[in-house]
Amino acid sequence: MVRKHTRRAAKAAYAVSLAVAIVIGLIAAGAGAAASKPTVTIGTKNFTEQYVLGQLYKQALEAKGYKVVYKENIGSSELIDAALKSGKINFYPEYDGVIVTDLAKKPFPKTAAATVAAAKSWENSRGFTILKPTPFYDSDGFVVTTATAHKLGVKTIADMKKVKSFSYAGFPECKTRITCLLGLKNIYGLKQVKFVPLASISVYTLLDEGKITGGDGFSTDPPLQGNKYTVLKDTKHIFGFQNVVPVLTKSLARDATLVKTVNAVSAKLTIPAMIAMNKAVGVDKKSPAAVASAFLKANHLK
Repeated sequence: MVRKHTRRAAKAAYAVSLAVAIVIGLIAAGAGAAASKPTVTIGTKNFTEQYVLGQLYKQALEAKGYKVVYKENIGSSELIDAALKSGKINFYPEYDGVIVTDLAKKPFPKTAAATVAAAKSWENSRGFTILKPTPFYDSDGFVVTTATAHKLGVKTIADMKKVKSFSYAGFPECKTRITCLLGLKNIYGLKQVKFVPLASISVYTLLDEGKITGGDGFSTDPPLQGNKYTVLKDTKHIFGFQNVVPVLTKSLARDATLVKTVNAVSAKLTIPAMIAMNKAVGVDKKSPAAVASAFLKANHLK
């Protein structure tokens, strides 16, 4: 009788210890799976669209269980590229034409596909890579008020050659970029341009106040959706092709779930979608985080 009770007690103790071991094992496995996901340190440049893009990728990755360190408003392409090279970030959204012409200092590719290929080749040569491009593109544009376009009789950038002198506003980095002021001077021959660096006032405010003749706008800027402003035709294609590509380290790109998650977000970013989100943040003053969250939920990405 005593032996039976002893056997039962031993069996019960064994069963309990086995159950505990299984639970501990499951917890450890879960912790191991979480630990195996790399930490993603996302950086953004210094304007509205970048804040929206950063939040879109950040929140989508967090929804998949990734730890994301978020570093917003780092600055220009040159500054954020330096942050990538130094290891301060390992992921950021960039425009493929900017990678090729402004960072790599390569000639203008003639097609969108060639631009993506050239951007990927250059990033690969440095130990980084890019993921799939977004459907939307955001190219620079020579913007004037429609009233100014009519007054000067200009439809293309080349038409500005007949204007004796004019002012052009852009972010400070515009001054040294072939896709901006250098392109206007060296490719279009507009040596008579006076550059006005943008600070806290937008190019559209300066145009409205008559303080500049033209300025560096972007194709997804909400103000360009009406007919108040005119974008002069870029017949020499100095602004290139500018689809967004996530730039990241090759080690991050080895994570299949991460790549799938990021590509799924990028695939939904059409021109109308970006204009709407840029407007929600830049005009309606909603937070980039809230706008990105609503978009991701609506597209079942969060």
